[in-house]
Amino acid sequence: MADKKFTTTSGIQFKEVYTEPSGMDELPGQFPYTRGIQKDMYRGKPWTMRQYAGFSTAEESNKRYHYLLSQGTMGLSVAFDLPTQIGYDSDHALSEGEVGKVGVAIDSLKDMEILFDGIQLKDITTSMTINATASILLAMYIALAKRQGADIKQISGTIQNDILKEYAARGTYIYPPEPSMRLITDIFEYCSKEVPKWNTISISGYHIREAGSTAVQELAFTLANGKTYLKAALDKGLDINVFAKRLSFFFNCHNNFFEEIAKFRAARRMWANITKELGATDAGAQKLRFHTQTGGSTLTAQQPMNNIVRVSNQALAAVLGGTQSLHTNGYDEALSLPTEAAAKIALRTQQIIAFESGVTDTVDPLAGSYFVEALTNELEAAAYVYIDKIDAMGGSVKAIEQDYIQQEIAAAAYEYQNDIESGDRVLVGVNKFTQQEEVAPPVFRIDDSIRIQQTQKLEMLKKERNNNEVKDALKNLSLAAKGTENLMPYILTAVESYATLGEIADELRNIFGEY
Repeated sequence: MADKKFTTTSGIQFKEVYTEPSGMDELPGQFPYTRGIQKDMYRGKPWTMRQYAGFSTAEESNKRYHYLLSQGTMGLSVAFDLPTQIGYDSDHALSEGEVGKVGVAIDSLKDMEILFDGIQLKDITTSMTINATASILLAMYIALAKRQGADIKQISGTIQNDILKEYAARGTYIYPPEPSMRLITDIFEYCSKEVPKWNTISISGYHIREAGSTAVQELAFTLANGKTYLKAALDKGLDINVFAKRLSFFFNCHNNFFEEIAKFRAARRMWANITKELGATDAGAQKLRFHTQTGGSTLTAQQPMNNIVRVSNQALAAVLGGTQSLHTNGYDEALSLPTEAAAKIALRTQQIIAFESGVTDTVDPLAGSYFVEALTNELEAAAYVYIDKIDAMGGSVKAIEQDYIQQEIAAAAYEYQNDIESGDRVLVGVNKFTQQEEVAPPVFRIDDSIRIQQTQKLEMLKKERNNNEVKDALKNLSLAAKGTENLMPYILTAVESYATLGEIADELRNIFGEY
């Protein structure tokens, strides 16, 4: 038998024992925020317990939202189907077979009204996992809030709006990088004036990790992308002390318990220094605020109940790492969208950690651990090696155009899979402690007839709306896209006239082209 390797998933060597204190005199809520962004962290208030949901039609998703809110969820996270993510209406030929499958189908403001029926937007925070069409979905959300009589200066939530990781890891982009970056900075600028409590981007390491990166790569590539967004906004003349307060991050929490905790601590410290170097002097603009989701790719279809333990471990690591908001995956998600029962266990996992475990009673309980402090330093150093390399290439856009980030992730994914297949890395129930499969738990299936329902809704909408108003709104958007004006007001006008998501995205495709 080969010598047993004691390393993190990023290949950092574990020493047998850690002895040196690291001179930890930092305090939570103080620069560089390694120990947390608030002085009292969860003693002040717990993290937001969000459950990510969205499937089928707006009517069906609305029922799940009411269910989750009744079970004690504190914020909603909306999953959109693939056609919505890439700017196609449900009746488009390319939407066939995908409508309502991995999220909810939203074709127009009408669907958004149904999605949040009976839910006051002023009373909740909503996170929307949307990137290429983020400007359109945000406009629909703002339009709905206005219809409900909410003060849009008070509504809060987050749009993912992180297009760089789409080119690198996920693939739901529409336009080339330059016009995509314009849309993102238009959102920054518009929201800083009109919707100041909205988090205008959630810079996402989650999908980088799901694509197979290591923890170090997730940390490095996410912060490098963040740096690129900061520079784009500065180039547009925006004030870093204003717009950087509304940036948030979205990280994965994987299986290696201590590596994940160290990753979150290192991320805060690195971001504080990166923002400071770029001119941020306001504490709010230096703090890295983040949402965590437990690792979807760590869930196994074999022995799915084991996933409850994996998710609990990952959720605990996220809390010990100081997350601001958390989504826990359903144990059945390697098989299907989560059933109601799985979603409830996932939420209860967070509630048990928050109210029964005692880990929230003191801030950063692992601070000063020789091991955790050394690991935090090592993850930081290893991530800076990547960031320096990306800076030398001219930033994330250039690194993505040169295929550098994609190749690094692919190599890491290949190595991880090899380790599982060779048995060097144990996956319980998959390559060790296996058994003849038991009866699979019930799974959640989406019916293909949803496309027909959505298509009928679209036909009805196009008969009932004022089509001249729609035509004018789209024409004005097109003219603005050819110039340099901020596009958000034009998109909002189009949405309010009930132009569809596909019509608006097509208008921009005609000007910007497709990538």
